[in-house]
Amino acid sequence: MTTPPRLSVPKNKLKFVLLEGIHPSAVDLIKRDGYSEVVTSPKALAGEALREVLADAHFLGIRSRTQLTAEVLRAAPKLTAVGAFCIGTNQIDLPAAMQLGIPVFNAPFSNTRSVAELVLAEIIMLMRGIPQKNALLHRNGWSKSAEGSFEVRGKTLGIVGYGHIGTQIGVLAEQLGMVVVFHDIESKLTLGNARQLASLDEVLTRSDVVTLHLPELPSTKGLMGRAQIQAMKPGAHLINASRGTVVDIDALTEALESGHLGGAAIDVFPVEPQGNDSAFESPLTRFDNVILTPHIGGSTLEAQANIGREVADKLIRYSNNGSTTSAVNFPEVALPEHTGSSRLLHIHRNVPGVMARVNERLSKAGVNIAAQYLSTREDVGYVVIDVDSGSPEVAMADLCSLPDTIRCRILY
Repeated sequence: MTTPPRLSVPKNKLKFVLLEGIHPSAVDLIKRDGYSEVVTSPKALAGEALREVLADAHFLGIRSRTQLTAEVLRAAPKLTAVGAFCIGTNQIDLPAAMQLGIPVFNAPFSNTRSVAELVLAEIIMLMRGIPQKNALLHRNGWSKSAEGSFEVRGKTLGIVGYGHIGTQIGVLAEQLGMVVVFHDIESKLTLGNARQLASLDEVLTRSDVVTLHLPELPSTKGLMGRAQIQAMKPGAHLINASRGTVVDIDALTEALESGHLGGAAIDVFPVEPQGNDSAFESPLTRFDNVILTPHIGGSTLEAQANIGREVADKLIRYSNNGSTTSAVNFPEVALPEHTGSSRLLHIHRNVPGVMARVNERLSKAGVNIAAQYLSTREDVGYVVIDVDSGSPEVAMADLCSLPDTIRCRILY
């Protein structure tokens, strides 16, 4: 079923819903651009409460806890775009959103520095044996000794996943005098003196500290299992600030119990509490040489402010001019500023002949095309057409009546 055209709805009639305590920088940016209806909530919503708030929402902002299933998305007829104010998008049914003509934007860069700084601090803390010394003093003990305490200078850091965060950690670690090696499924341009090794096992056997920076994919689930952890150097340390499913927690527990690993720092878990008032349970809580943090790798005030601005800006640009650059589930179209001419936005099923029918309707309406931008992704196509004469309203009505139309909009 196609969506009727929205003929340049005034900004003050478009509703933004921002859940999960998204940073005020997002609200400020949205309102400064002229959007006055912004609804915020400090918590995630689910069930009927979520469907109710989305019933008339045009734009939605969430973090990691709000679950956008296909059913939820289908119950939001006006929803035009979704912003994930975080890196991960596993909480969103991305294929369903694409099929409904809803682009999803995220923030892949804004918390990079915050995560890198936390990991760097954990490397030093683990190598010095600080977690267990801290725990002992909290129990009124005292053990002034250099045993098991090492400088990081000259030690080898192994990075698994050499992306935005992995590269920054490598640069920072080199400033401390560490040797940096990494594994990635793709050949990467290295920064500084970092070296890409031929296999994951080679990184694991060489490294004094291994830090993981991987997305949550079927191929990364349980990547650090019993065999991989046993392949690590005796006394080495493991850090995971990526996704909770990457590490087999039972295998990690066994390696800590046996003393094979010297320690670990874990920020993400396979199952996490649903809120700050929920209890955290893990077999790792009994180890003094393990740093446990509540999924706060990117949770600094600076990172949250940057994320708020980055994702809000992407939603605004899509609303104002149709740009879908960096959408995670949608055909990407980079567009110039929308000024003067009318702009038609047409989302359609990517089937043979659809563009011929689009242009036929435009010609029939006497529309002169000033510029046309097209991109496709899997089963969905997205075409943006700037027109400088003719009857764009008639053309848009015709385009919306095409059987392969998913969604359409006109901007003036």
